[in-house]
Amino acid sequence: MAELALAVALVALVALVAVALVLWRLRRGVRAGDALEKSLEEKHRAMLADLHGGLSGQADRLNTSLAESTDRLRGAIGEELRQTRETLHALQLALGANLSETAEKLNVRIDARLDAISTRVNERLDEGFKKTNETFVNVMQRLATIDEAQKKIETLTGSVVSLQDLLGNKQSRGAFGEVQLEALVRNVLSPDAFEFQYTLSNGTRVDCALRLPDPTGLVCVDSKFPLTNYHRMFEPGANEVDRSLAQRQFRADVRKHVDDIAKKYILPNETSDGAVMFVPAEAVFAEIHAYHAEVVDYANQKRVWIVSPTTLMAVLNTARAVLKDVETRKQIHVIKEALARLAVEFGRFDERLRDLARHVRQAHEDVEKIQVTGGKISQQFQRIESAELDEPAADNVVRLPEERKS
Repeated sequence: MAELALAVALVALVALVAVALVLWRLRRGVRAGDALEKSLEEKHRAMLADLHGGLSGQADRLNTSLAESTDRLRGAIGEELRQTRETLHALQLALGANLSETAEKLNVRIDARLDAISTRVNERLDEGFKKTNETFVNVMQRLATIDEAQKKIETLTGSVVSLQDLLGNKQSRGAFGEVQLEALVRNVLSPDAFEFQYTLSNGTRVDCALRLPDPTGLVCVDSKFPLTNYHRMFEPGANEVDRSLAQRQFRADVRKHVDDIAKKYILPNETSDGAVMFVPAEAVFAEIHAYHAEVVDYANQKRVWIVSPTTLMAVLNTARAVLKDVETRKQIHVIKEALARLAVEFGRFDERLRDLARHVRQAHEDVEKIQVTGGKISQQFQRIESAELDEPAADNVVRLPEERKS
């Protein structure tokens, strides 16, 4: 295009020079006469005609060349635009695929991370709940044992037995006391809380030893009780003198039995500082406490506790409550430790969840930025597709639409 413009300018310059030369010659030939003027005028007109014809032909040729160049340029630009459009379309498809793949990978990673966290939390919770359930199961088993013991005690209380016939001799009385003591203890306490016929370090064997938590320790229970003089006190044919004598002898028997228990079953640094004397009959227990208070005081001074089946039941229930409290405290300690570990894990979970939320938020912002960039690229595609190639005729330059800065 620049060469064509230069050629046109040169032709115009030559024409102007020729016209100026002709005019100059005409001015010099005016003095030569009218005939020469006419001749020169005719020649001038002929030259102008030839010059006009040459300029017209040159202009036609220039227009033809310019049109051909314009067509070729339009075709080249159209082909370039078509290739650019195809390239941009392929880029858009690739970008969309990459965005979809990236979003899918991100979702997969987030889901995997959340699943891992959820699995770990569930494992911790299951472990804590398992231990808690074991504790509750143990408590329920103990309660069931207590209910069973109460049912057996009610059955035992409802049974009518002739105490007089059963306690006819010393051997029967001892066996009855041991059996009754064993039934009461087994129905109330767990097997690891007692032991029958336990041998102490001094070689004596106690009927039952209760293992209680510190500071109580080992408590010895004796089930043998002297009842010979007690029966003499209530013989139908006995007079007042015999009854008084039997009563004094009964008190002496009880005091001696208290001394024997304190001597054999209260050992420093081995047993508790007290022992239990089991009286297997409620009537005998009532007789002692109602009419022999000095014997009860003497037993208390020796730290020997006199109990009947009913009061022994209360003592055993107290011991069971103490054992249960100790076990509960142990379980509470375990639960507290589990809850403390669980609290630490929950703290880590919360911290990691905040980190994950921050990463997800950042990923969301990045996706939004990518979407904004994709929108701008799509707008550029639309502008390029809808653009018109306008060529100004003055300076023969084809300009593409300017892209908007993003």
